[in-house]
Formats: sequence, C-alpha cells, structure tokens
Amino acid sequence: MAISKSSVKIENGETISYRKSGQGEKTLLLIHGNMTSSKHWEPLLKKIPPENTAYAVDMRGLGDSSYKQPIDSLADFAEDMLMFSRSLGLNKFTPLGWSTGGGVAMLLAAEHPELVEKMVLIETVSYQGYPIYRKNEKGEPIVGQYYGSKEEMAADPVQVAPVAAALEAGNSDFIKYLWDQLIYVVNKPDPEEYKENIAATMKQRNLVDLDWALASFNIGHTHNGVAEGNGLVDKINCPVLAFWGENDLVVTRNMVEETVEAIGSNARMVILENCGHSPLTDALDKMWHEISKFMG
Repeated sequence: MAISKSSVKIENGETISYRKSGQGEKTLLLIHGNMTSSKHWEPLLKKIPPENTAYAVDMRGLGDSSYKQPIDSLADFAEDMLMFSRSLGLNKFTPLGWSTGGGVAMLLAAEHPELVEKMVLIETVSYQGYPIYRKNEKGEPIVGQYYGSKEEMAADPVQVAPVAAALEAGNSDFIKYLWDQLIYVVNKPDPEEYKENIAATMKQRNLVDLDWALASFNIGHTHNGVAEGNGLVDKINCPVLAFWGENDLVVTRNMVEETVEAIGSNARMVILENCGHSPLTDALDKMWHEISKFMG
C-alpha cells in the first residue's frame, strides 16, 4: 500500500502533517500517542486494504506538525482533530487512538458523535487520565500523591525531567534506551525502521505539556487526584473496540478495563497475547483482523 505525506493548515493557524493510504469509502483517523508520530503508524498504513482511506496525523508539537500555541489539555488535540477533519471534508470516520491518542479519540466520540462512526482504543490512557506520581528519595513513585501543577511535575526526576532533557539535547541514544526498556519489549522493528522511528520521536517539542495533559485528563465522575471529572464518558455511545497487550509496561490492564466498563455495553476488550505497548510491531496481524471485523 502506497503511503503519501502531506500537510494542511487548520482554522487555528496550526499546520497538521499527515500520512495517507487507500482511497476507499470507509475512513480511519489514526491518532498516535506521546513520544510518537504518524511515522509509527506506517506498519498499519501498509496493512490496511485500499478500500479504506486512512489518515495518520502528527499531533500538534509532534512529528512535522507545528507548535505555535502550546496545548493545555487533550481537548486541545481533539479540537485540532476536529479542524483537521473539516479541512479535509471528513464527514464520518472511525478514530483509532493509540495510548495518548485514545484520550483524544474519546473526546471526539463524546463531543462530536455525528462524526465518529465507531472507535478503536489501542492500549490507551484511562478515561480518568494517566497518573504521574510524586517520587520519594529513591526515585520510586508514591502512589496516591500527585503533582499540583505542570511546573512542579516538570521537575519529576524519573518520568519527566530526564526525558524532556534528552529530547531538548537531541540525545537519541537515551530515547532509544527508553523504547528498548518500555515499548519494544517483545519485538523490535528492523534496524532502519527503528532508526527512523526514533528520529521521528526526537521531533517532539511538547513533552511536559503533554504529560500534564495526560495527568489532568478526566472524563469520569470523580476527582483523579489532579482534576475533577467532567462526566463526558457518558456521552460515548458509538461501538468501541479496546485492545490491551498482556506485556504492556506503559498502560495497565486496569486502565483499559475500567475505561471499557465506564463506556458500557457498547464497548468490548481484546487482549493481545505476547504484545507490549507497540502492537504495531508485536501483534499487527491479530490487531488488524479484529479491527476489520469490528468495522464490518
């Protein structure tokens, strides 16, 4: 499947870069996660049959998209995706949200049901956000203790500050080490593709903003330790397929299960065996088989 690369300027002045494959009637909107970009979707873009049209976006501040106005929340990303869909004339689509992208997809489904036909959540952030706990003197998380502000969280000595520093310094060896330890724990891309993926990751300019957006994301009904819930999860009424990889070291099984439970009877969960946080390298055939059945 041929993949084209382009960009479009959306209503808020940002430029969104994207990759596209296929030319069919069924439209998929692929929304990546933190420390990734549209480049990381390429294995799936090549897999999707031509009777579908797939758009894989670079979210604002990642990949080749602009970052003129810093984001404050995942809602800013969702608004970008809404403007992107308008710019390209996408009237109905199925968002595939991977990790952070799942939170963005949930907001689209809740607030713009007229656009979202079905939704696929791939090892995504919980509907109540992704916790970044304070650390003790040994660098261990203190479960239940949260940072009170973005500025405070930016100094986190384990999850945030070292990663932000590596991205700013262009330290791709450190970023590759993180991917080896946390993401590519089952299979790895071939060396050239791996090199290209890391290069794409190094383009990120919004790590601290995005980490705070994850911690403060909450569409549930209770306080998550950082932010009060807004109850938007109740407005997700489209059919939902959610994946979790049994070897995922980034997103826990409970995060996916609680999201599926909160969405209700129109959501179901599929566990991917022998799969880490990158089903694109670990379980591509199985995942696409389930997605194609789900889409009908």
